[in-house]
Amino acid sequence: MEVPSRPADDLPRSGPETTGLLGTAVDRERRRGRGTLSNASGRYEPIARIAFDDGWQSLEELPPFKTEVQIDATRKIITRNESPDISFDRSINPYRGCEHGCVYCFARPTHAYLGLSAGLDFESRLFMKPDAPVLLERELAAPSYTPRTIAIGTNTDPYQPIEKKYEIMRRILEVLERAGHPVGIVTKSALVTRDIDILARMAQRNLAKVAISVTTLDPKLARTMEPRAATPPKRLEALRQLSDAGIPTTVMVAPIIPAINDTDIERILDAAHMAGVRGAGYVLLRLPLEVRDLFKEWLMANYPDRYRHVLKLIRDMRGGKDYDSSWGQRFTGGGPYAWMIGRRFEAHCTRLGLNTLRSRLTTEHFQKPVKGSEQLNLF
Repeated sequence: MEVPSRPADDLPRSGPETTGLLGTAVDRERRRGRGTLSNASGRYEPIARIAFDDGWQSLEELPPFKTEVQIDATRKIITRNESPDISFDRSINPYRGCEHGCVYCFARPTHAYLGLSAGLDFESRLFMKPDAPVLLERELAAPSYTPRTIAIGTNTDPYQPIEKKYEIMRRILEVLERAGHPVGIVTKSALVTRDIDILARMAQRNLAKVAISVTTLDPKLARTMEPRAATPPKRLEALRQLSDAGIPTTVMVAPIIPAINDTDIERILDAAHMAGVRGAGYVLLRLPLEVRDLFKEWLMANYPDRYRHVLKLIRDMRGGKDYDSSWGQRFTGGGPYAWMIGRRFEAHCTRLGLNTLRSRLTTEHFQKPVKGSEQLNLF
């Protein structure tokens, strides 16, 4: 059925089985433990399906969303990019989709390429790449390969809950350690501490560093905004354990959402510094494509009194738009409010002595993996 569009500023109604920006919100019991409220069809689909109660209570018979994991039979594992405003040119994503369910996740729109929704599908219909370690070893062994730091966790979290079962990330680290290849990891999961043994050995050779995202110290806000991610205390404890093991660590205050968690900036930096962290970074909230309406829907359901104020501040930092994807602007924004956040962050980092020393990873230990049929070097 066709659904009339509503103006972007129109206030959506909220609550179970009510119509919001994306159609009918899924009942709370069906989406318990999930971050978003709805599951609109992917933007490339020819038909938009919207659930509605036809009077026969048919919606009450639908099962709750359960995590489903499928195999992604990818043929390459290293992804390249040429973006001028990020510090790496290659990355690895062991998984597609993320069970953490962070409502603000900028990776949500990638599920549309799979014919799935950026909403609840992104959190519950996951794809793993079991051949990732083998593919990685093959690509590192290619004659044309030149080593540079590989970033992991820049799209979906490599240490999301299913990693505990499949251990793809650990096997990737084993390949990188054998090859002497540098890696930078971003996560919001305490599961990263499972691999301290590998990471500590790599860090001794200046081959590894880890950044952990801490969005708030408020447990209620954290559970609402990122329902299946580690709690703030567990993330800080993970930073402490990594730092104690000699692994360079960074706290990422990301994303910063105006009038929601921006008051936590200094407190997060203080707590991370006490945990032994010596590096820090931040990113402003990004609302590309489907994330915009998913975030608005979440905002109205959880903070209806702040809805207009939060959106006004976001637009003030994005040139009057919900999002500006321009290079150099997408991470930090512009305007007076974005400037103030940047100065607050920098001033407190200076006060704590953060970011005074930058750890640069090295490629001097890299050795191409030896193929099974290849003659070993004698010297």
